[in-house]
Amino acid sequence: MNGPQTLFAKLWASHEVMRRDDGTSLLWVDRHLVHEGSHHAFAKLKSRGMPVAAPDLTFGVVDHYAPTRGSEIASDIRRMIDTLGHNARAHGIRLFDLRDPGQGIVHVIGPEQGLTLPGLLINCGDSHTSTHGAFGALAFGVGATEVAHILATQTIWQRRPRTMRMTINGALGPAVTAKDLALHWISTLGADGARGHAIEYAGTAIGAMSMEARLTLCNLSIEGGARLGLIAPDQLTFDYINGRTFAPKGADWERALEDWSVLVTDEGAAFDQEVTIDANDVAPTVTWGTSPEDALPITGRIPDPAEMSGAKAEQARASLDYMGLEPGMALDAIPIDQVFIGSCTNGRIEDLRMAASVLKGRRAKVPGLVSPGSAAVKKQAEAEGLAQVFTQAGLEWAQSGCSMCVGMNGDRVKPGDRCASSTNRNFKGRQGRGARTHLMSPAMVAAAAVSGHLADVRPLLEGRA
Repeated sequence: MNGPQTLFAKLWASHEVMRRDDGTSLLWVDRHLVHEGSHHAFAKLKSRGMPVAAPDLTFGVVDHYAPTRGSEIASDIRRMIDTLGHNARAHGIRLFDLRDPGQGIVHVIGPEQGLTLPGLLINCGDSHTSTHGAFGALAFGVGATEVAHILATQTIWQRRPRTMRMTINGALGPAVTAKDLALHWISTLGADGARGHAIEYAGTAIGAMSMEARLTLCNLSIEGGARLGLIAPDQLTFDYINGRTFAPKGADWERALEDWSVLVTDEGAAFDQEVTIDANDVAPTVTWGTSPEDALPITGRIPDPAEMSGAKAEQARASLDYMGLEPGMALDAIPIDQVFIGSCTNGRIEDLRMAASVLKGRRAKVPGLVSPGSAAVKKQAEAEGLAQVFTQAGLEWAQSGCSMCVGMNGDRVKPGDRCASSTNRNFKGRQGRGARTHLMSPAMVAAAAVSGHLADVRPLLEGRA
């Protein structure tokens, strides 16, 4: 490579095995994460009598269908979980099953276990694989056919995306989180605003973020159309990784630090698109429609489709009809029926701490479920007394898993009910048929819980750590 290079260009070049005449590249995969939905890919290998090419680089996780409440498991869910277990044993794949102390949502336990490392190419049959880019990894979701290809060859064919640098300078205000920042930029650029791009997040606001916050931001990159999101690793990254189960040890650690230190964008490197955001302009944000781009500061009002044109107006009308809302309604006056805190977006210990800081000493006016992102997060939250805060507030404390984010395990919002949720998608039916979802940060979910309606968390945190 000649001239200054972006971080993305360095990662792509280091994994490119070959390039076809049409420009599509064959990339080497360092980590392949599979879950219950990967059974079709394993079946394809079995039909061809093929083994998994690199079982030591493949890791199985029970998360999407993981039961989070009660001991009874529906037969169809049990079949999905058992199938993954059978495939993992048959191919010698390390499996984080329901009884494993490391169990949890794949995009939570990857970093937690030290499987996610700077410079790696990480794939999973799940769109929010972009989460792992927070460590300076090339991470993106793949389809069922691509899962089979990776299992068989440990490689993947990909067309190189364009690049975007999103620079966020300034400081996020009190109770303003990475979730608010993500919803802010998605609402500004649109759900297709970053389509076909690899986003590198940069700027002083990013440097000041915790690893948990960076994971949230990269997780939501695809909701703005991006192929992936990534952040250059720094000392905070290295400190987070050091000592984790699968992280390098001893002399390998020192060599790894040397390799990781060059994973930055060179000065003068060019991006296909540059976007600049002032962190001071970001406020606690909630969604009102059926796309993550339908988001506004909590102090705002429902927009009027009559003031829009074309497809945007039609989409807004359909969203308001589904959500049962009227133009001009104040967002902080919209009543809710229940709340959910969890998911690969906001189910980490930092998320639970912030929600608990709002709920402590208060009672929720609506029912709700809190599902930690992993068994380790659950254990830590219980040790810190956070679980007790949730239960004393009247919320249900559950096991770890994807839970009510996607509703595959039976945790669903009833038809017509309105849920304040810390998840990543508010699509029609995402949390259950007819469910109405408002996306927001865990702290904002907690504020909605104690208010009984969407609410600004900032007054509720005044005088609290």
